[in-house]
Amino acid sequence: MLATAAYQNKFCATVSPGRDGGEERTPSVVGLKAGNSIHISNLNVSIQTRPILKDVCLEIPDRRITCIIGPSGCGKSTLLRTINRLIDDQEDVKVEGRIVVDGEDLYDRKTEITHIRKKLGLLSQRPTPLPMSIFDNITFGCKIHGIRKKKRLTETVEATLRAAGLWEEVKDRLHAPASSLSTGQQQRLCLARGLAIEPQFILADEATSALDPVSSRHIEDLFVKLKERYGIVLVTHTLRQALRIADYVVFIYLGEIIETGPAQTLFNHPKHELTKQYLSGVFS
Repeated sequence: MLATAAYQNKFCATVSPGRDGGEERTPSVVGLKAGNSIHISNLNVSIQTRPILKDVCLEIPDRRITCIIGPSGCGKSTLLRTINRLIDDQEDVKVEGRIVVDGEDLYDRKTEITHIRKKLGLLSQRPTPLPMSIFDNITFGCKIHGIRKKKRLTETVEATLRAAGLWEEVKDRLHAPASSLSTGQQQRLCLARGLAIEPQFILADEATSALDPVSSRHIEDLFVKLKERYGIVLVTHTLRQALRIADYVVFIYLGEIIETGPAQTLFNHPKHELTKQYLSGVFS
């Protein structure tokens, strides 16, 4: 499915008034919805009046891996940060449009940001463990959201470390500093920390780019397992990675959605000339 400026009217037809009374367009559907989804319509983001994202319309399904691909500087990470409300509090940033998760508009003035970030766990490009123990890293978010009972916190630590494939490696040193872990282990710890607050989606921004090949593959395998419970949105520069694990792919170029669809269809039978050029290595 295409959603460039030339095709916006076809794939973003007006369906209802927007929040501010303007037109709202139907998002391009990446895949069939499985439970909840991230519903993005008419999203525009600019920094110092410079457009970064342009009229993005997209539906990202739950319990699938959606990979966002495109050349450097095209807006991939900005899209992820906009979904997680990590960009709109910066100076000179303007966000217009709607992002709806589980029926809740993330940019409604009444929406509480901490509550939103509980739904959307973010895994950054480089591991960002907190300067505290392995145990406290995982329970930090739980405590913010009001979970204080020691038994539940202990159970959460074990469950999330197991889900992140780290339990057997650290179970005897839970109170050691998180900084004592290897880079790959730190990234899995950050993943476990995100899972501890029970999000609906995991947003991963180049989550394996700073890791060695073995650790990268470990994270990929975890994503494949975790999609049974969570929707995963992964920004990646590595086409081989998207080929290996993506269910659906979104191709962005210069802030616009160019093409979306099931991974095998998009990679084997791309419809847009820009997609064909990008996949063939004409630009990167």
